This record gives sequence, C-alpha cells and structure tokens, in this order.
Amino acid sequence: MNLLDFILNIDKHLITIVNSCGDWTYLILFLIVFMETGLVVFPFLPGDSLIFATIAMAASPKYHLDLIICYIIFIIAAICGDSINYELGKWSELQSNKFKWFNKLINPQKKKAAEDFFEKHGGITIVIGRFIPIIRTFVPFVSGASKMHYRTFVIYNIVGAFLWVSLFSICGFLFGNIPAVQHHFSLLIIAIIAISILPIIILSIKNKLTKNSK
Repeated sequence: MNLLDFILNIDKHLITIVNSCGDWTYLILFLIVFMETGLVVFPFLPGDSLIFATIAMAASPKYHLDLIICYIIFIIAAICGDSINYELGKWSELQSNKFKWFNKLINPQKKKAAEDFFEKHGGITIVIGRFIPIIRTFVPFVSGASKMHYRTFVIYNIVGAFLWVSLFSICGFLFGNIPAVQHHFSLLIIAIIAISILPIIILSIKNKLTKNSK
C-alpha cells in the first residue's frame, strides 16, 4: 500500500484499520492528524479526507466508531499538533546554527509558500491555513520561527482547529454515506484536494504577475 493509494482510497483502508485494530483505531486517527499538523516533515499525510471519511463511518452503526470521540480526538490532535509545530519553528530559529541538519529536512519551496501566505494575511493565516494542505503544516512552524506571541497563536490555533474539524465532520456526516458519494469516493478526495490547494495556485499566480509588472 503506497501513500497515494491510502489517500485516494482512505475509506476502504479505514474499514481495514477499524476491523483490525478495534479501539486502537482512535489512537491511529489521533496520530495521523497530529503528525500532519505537528511534524513539519509530514505535510503529505491526509487530513481533510481522513476527517471526512472517519465521521462518515462513525455516522453508520455498522462500523462501531463513536462519533463524538472521533470529533474530539481530531480537534485535540489538531490543536496539539500545531502547538508542537510552533515550538519546533521557535526552536529551529533559535538553534539554526547548531542543528542545520534539521532545516535541511524541510522543503524550502513549501516553507517559502507558507511564509509568503503568512506575510500577506498575518495571524489569520493560522486559521485560513488549516484548510490548505501543505500550508497548514508549515504555517505554525513559520509562526514559531517569526516569534509570534504564543497567546495570540493559541487563540488562532484553537479557532482554526475547531472550524477545520467541524467543517469536514459536518460534510462527512451529511454526505459521506450517500451511495453516489461512496461509489465515487476517490473522485471526491481529488476534488477536496484540488479545491484546497486552489488558494495557493491563485496566490502564486498573483505574485508572479506582480513581479512581472514591476
């Protein structure tokens, strides 16, 4: 099983995980979201699609997943993940000369995209970035590196986590078990990813047009 197959067919793989791991499934769900949001070297892990698919399964009694527990786990994982990522960014900036190997693990282009997004939108980027794959992994890191006041960061962090998890939970609950959605789940995941990265593409085009006009 490769990562692309896991992302595009996450509904099928989740069924396997639930059947194989039982209550340990909750820990696995927590770790995936925590790692995607909390460890800057794992921006490729699924987040939006995982929440959508999990809540859709939890809404069906045959999978024996507790809807409320899943929802709370995702919010806690998202908040804790961004908090750890903030501290990593702060540590990386302070110790950049001692631990140059760590910064080499970070994709410079993706980090630059997050920095540009952060510079343009300020603190609200922490909330907006939640809804954009890749960017949401780097934004808290950049926040810590830029020495944003932790109290300010925490407020944006909590609001962003609540809105992000709630949106995809509501969508998963309302639409996840519709037969047409289940039969074309891979296409839905592609659509979610495409819509999520659209702001990055638009921002990139705007930046290029601005540079060319100067």
